[in-house]
Amino acid sequence: MPTDPDPNLSRLLAIMARLRDPERGCPWDIVQTFETIAPYTIEEAYEVADAIARGDLDDLRDELGDLLLQVVYHARMAEERHAFTFADVVAAISNKMVRRHPHVFGDAQVASADEQTRSWEAHKAAERAVARKSDGPRASALDGIAVTLPAMTRAAKLQKRAARIGFDWPDAADVLAKLDEEVAELHAELTPDPPRQRDPERIEDEVGDLLFVCVNLARKLDLDPEQALRRANAKFERRFRHMEAAAAASDAGVEGLPLDALEALWRLAKDAEKRRG
Repeated sequence: MPTDPDPNLSRLLAIMARLRDPERGCPWDIVQTFETIAPYTIEEAYEVADAIARGDLDDLRDELGDLLLQVVYHARMAEERHAFTFADVVAAISNKMVRRHPHVFGDAQVASADEQTRSWEAHKAAERAVARKSDGPRASALDGIAVTLPAMTRAAKLQKRAARIGFDWPDAADVLAKLDEEVAELHAELTPDPPRQRDPERIEDEVGDLLFVCVNLARKLDLDPEQALRRANAKFERRFRHMEAAAAASDAGVEGLPLDALEALWRLAKDAEKRRG
């Protein structure tokens, strides 16, 4: 970290220290812990992504500030425990970026962004292996994938790691066949033969398997499953709001309408979207 840091950053660090001061700080901030602040950290990261998706750079500036505050917050709590400081955080990420970019800060050569991605992952794998050796247990190709990630994102990361050692479907067509198999297994649980009472746990397992394969299909098609689902969410929301507006225009509301009337409004919303283009 520079010896003469930006005064705004120094001010932010001082503000956080004052907020956490046991005698003069904010009662709410004083009692917070890593565990209680973590959900806010995740929320702020999503709000950054939302500002980017909306193309709102003014909002992005504000959201990045909120996210930076989260880093400062965690670093301050760690400093209070004499574990590490904000300067240590900055030094650690600076060292990591230099270490993982030998083609920029050293003599290595990479020919493309794809090659750099492979090199980056190789560096990460080597670092995990070193860390595992110091800890004792044998390293796994799946080490380092945070369990707190959104389930769909974590599924994609697990699949990518497995694919690096060759545990992967040859192409998307094979995944589609697996998808059909999982749908059939779910159908068998929903309509068992011979008839028996439905087992919620087994149904949950089958739905989970189905979602996992859907993530795999997106990966094989070079799609981000989270982004694909966000687009589907946005599409559903647009069409549903169109339904509500159409119903309101006819002095009605969607509440209480029979399903066939709702389906008709849904088709109108789809047709209007197609006409817009």
